[in-house]
Amino acid sequence: MAGNNRKNELRALFAGGAPAAPSEQTSPSELTPVNRQTAADAPRAASGAVRAMGLSLGNITREAEEARVLREALTQGERVVALDPILVEASFVEDRLTDGEVDDPDFLALVESIRENGQQSPILVRPHPEKHGHYQTAYGHRRLKAVRRLEFQVKAIVRPLSDDELVLAQGKENAERRNLSFIERALFAATLAARGFDRKVIGDALAVQKSELSRLLQVADSVPHHLVRAIGPAPKAGRERWTAIATLLEREEARGLADEEVGSPQFRAADTDQRFQLVFNRLSQSDKPEPEKPEELRDEAGRVFARLRLDGKAPRIEFLPGTHPAFLKEAVSMLAKWHATFVENQKSL
Repeated sequence: MAGNNRKNELRALFAGGAPAAPSEQTSPSELTPVNRQTAADAPRAASGAVRAMGLSLGNITREAEEARVLREALTQGERVVALDPILVEASFVEDRLTDGEVDDPDFLALVESIRENGQQSPILVRPHPEKHGHYQTAYGHRRLKAVRRLEFQVKAIVRPLSDDELVLAQGKENAERRNLSFIERALFAATLAARGFDRKVIGDALAVQKSELSRLLQVADSVPHHLVRAIGPAPKAGRERWTAIATLLEREEARGLADEEVGSPQFRAADTDQRFQLVFNRLSQSDKPEPEKPEELRDEAGRVFARLRLDGKAPRIEFLPGTHPAFLKEAVSMLAKWHATFVENQKSL
């Protein structure tokens, strides 16, 4: 029996369908009219051998996870229904900063996968607490966006969830599928904190300890949210670099420089990690003190013959190019005499 179940799961996986639990398989009579139409219009899948050759390791992992989620839902006696995406809203707390086509290269691949094979894994929604007949998404936001783009119905599991249960499900799905970047987790934590969620619930939703949660909230509080949204998820920039930017932004003038960089054509044309680097470089450069300008040394006729530099640990006199060697020799001799006289005078003080 176990061998047959496993065979069915593998067949469904490579044929583009989701496996049904042995005793919970949905009968045709249970399908809504939309479900029957979706089933009738579903494209024929390629043979298992051909499709297996075309699957990347990432796709295999994703589809196996989708099959597991669907199997668990069916085992619990929950039904998958088809909903009009217009009736389905996002979660009340945003967790991603991605722009589907710019900052999330996997999004277009997801759209094409659903176009070709249909939506294999349902999203999780709850009845909207304020709008009758509408729903609120716990997880599956990227699938919902992809289905909307394709103008398909969205397959969903409807489950009554409290606010705490919704954010916990949302955080769990993010951890298992596509991890949030550091700054996305920071904003997610800050948003939940602002809504009055207990810190334990926030920590559980993000699967972080108290110390890490404190660091997330500190960065989210230090970096203006409009700047974070302009930069985007910046997945390559971890905690240390975001903490460094937060420190640089403690200076009032640094925030103005960051806003100037955000408005530049170079910034708008860059991807999210490049945008982070542009802002980081701009603030890092402004944090360095400007070197002192050298003092020009002039003769009695007002002609500049050298420059005195006092920046750094070693003051120096730089003679202009083309200075006559005889003058340099005489100047060095005179400096030596003056230095000896100065040292003797200091001893007598």
